[in-house]
Amino acid sequence: MTRLVELEESGPRRLEPSDIDDEKGDIAVCQCGLSDSFPFCDGSHRATRDEDDDATYVYEDGERREVERVVTVDESDG
Repeated sequence: MTRLVELEESGPRRLEPSDIDDEKGDIAVCQCGLSDSFPFCDGSHRATRDEDDDATYVYEDGERREVERVVTVDESDG
């Protein structure tokens, strides 16, 4: 499966001691790209459990939809 993820940041996020979860004692970093607290995991990956390996998905406003293909356009092309 593939997932279209749009990121808006232009630089790295440095982890600080305050990023450590007081209850769990760890830092969970998001690998699915869906977390509302990105780059930290918030459990949003649970929505991906039943994704088909051969499909591409877009998640918008908490909803998932399957897409046939993703087309990107360079804005300089007009």
